[in-house]
Amino acid sequence: MTKYFKNSRMIQLFSELGIEVTKENGDKVDEVIHDMLSVDYPNGAAAWKMVRKKLDSEDAEGVKQRLKAALDRLDL
Repeated sequence: MTKYFKNSRMIQLFSELGIEVTKENGDKVDEVIHDMLSVDYPNGAAAWKMVRKKLDSEDAEGVKQRLKAALDRLDL
């Protein structure tokens, strides 16, 4: 599983979104996040930097909603 998924902010984010990240779906969740943020996969450091930036922005709720919608399409 991706290292930045273990960060407390990511754990809280996944909890808020009702997403359980497992060994089985972790790579797919990571790919969705990279795609949503336009970050080359598997650059976890760049993805984490962008996630933090987006969560600290004025559109944090919009980012969460878009991520939730993208992950819901995976039927996790």
